[in-house]
Amino acid sequence: MTQNDCNDGHREDIHWPSLVAAISSISAVGIAIGLGLPLLSIILEKRGIPSTLIGLNSAMAGIAAMLAAPVTTRLAHDFGVARTMIAAVVIAAISGLGFYYAEAFWMWFPLRLFFHGATTTLFILSEFWINAAAPPSRRGLVLGIYSTVLSVGFAVGPFIFSFLGSDGILPFAIGSGIILLAAIPIFLARGESPELDEKPDMHFFRYIFLVPTATAAVFVFGAASVGGLSLFPIYATRVGFTEAQSALLLTVMGVGNMVFQIPLGMLSDVLKDRRLLLSLLAIIGLGGSLLIPILVHSWLAMAILLLLWGGSVSGLYTIGLSHLGSRLTGAELAAANAAFIFCYAVGTVAGPQAVGGAMDIAGNNGFAWAIAGFFALYVLVSLTRLLFKSPRG
Repeated sequence: MTQNDCNDGHREDIHWPSLVAAISSISAVGIAIGLGLPLLSIILEKRGIPSTLIGLNSAMAGIAAMLAAPVTTRLAHDFGVARTMIAAVVIAAISGLGFYYAEAFWMWFPLRLFFHGATTTLFILSEFWINAAAPPSRRGLVLGIYSTVLSVGFAVGPFIFSFLGSDGILPFAIGSGIILLAAIPIFLARGESPELDEKPDMHFFRYIFLVPTATAAVFVFGAASVGGLSLFPIYATRVGFTEAQSALLLTVMGVGNMVFQIPLGMLSDVLKDRRLLLSLLAIIGLGGSLLIPILVHSWLAMAILLLLWGGSVSGLYTIGLSHLGSRLTGAELAAANAAFIFCYAVGTVAGPQAVGGAMDIAGNNGFAWAIAGFFALYVLVSLTRLLFKSPRG
């Protein structure tokens, strides 16, 4: 079943309890993840775990997302969206606290699977809930608000960590407590959670190709953002920036991420076809990537570039998700949303590998060329879909 925005004019009321529940719950999880990621890495470093093994343990996040995504829709169909989300909140909170008590390093691998598998379920179902509750004429605005609040949540987490440090149970207890708070708005709005009365018509992996402009966008976003964030500090120090300067550049890029989401979402609401905006954002991403080696000798020029580039690149996620919601409804939207997150997870695994490999092969400029390659791939996909006027996207 498909559904275009223009056919949905009768659903113009904003379902605030649903939107507040979905946005506030996933924002609480974002804060906890932002707190937990540096916390866990620092603790493993203090325990003398080699960097390679720390990286391998961190990579379990992407693997957990790829394992959880295909089964999330089925769980929501069998147990209900709100109930499944509350169960995921409890699992994430318990496993998050479990890291403190897990003395053996091997125990952190199943804990990562449970923690990130549960948070993946929360992301999929919260985004499905938001897409289902948002009025079509303001879907981009609503998802822009969601992305902005989530970005703030990810930024608040490290800020809290800077005060708490890594000693004792307190940072784990606070992180788990923040996650548990996410259950409150979900429980209060449980009566308005979308229902999945029907199972998806197709196998999970077919939904990856049902709206390829959206799923390819989030794959490229995952690859470029995580690949870039992971290796930019190394690239920046190699070309002459200090650690403080490179960290500040990443902060500027994060500001662009937060500031651009609502305007881009509002812009997408007035466009007849969101694929035009997605193609434009990818072209900006491609051009910005190729400009990095040219402007890298000026910190100010790099700051301006990363402010604009970061905001545009992050728009691939917001507008891709909005495009998905404009094309599908019901069980198909839930399944496609799971495929959307799956593609993001694949991108987060592929991106650092491709960028790191390109730097080993081609030197410092390999950083920019690898990221540009991902955007070039998406420009090709998106423009091909536009030229052939695919109705689904």
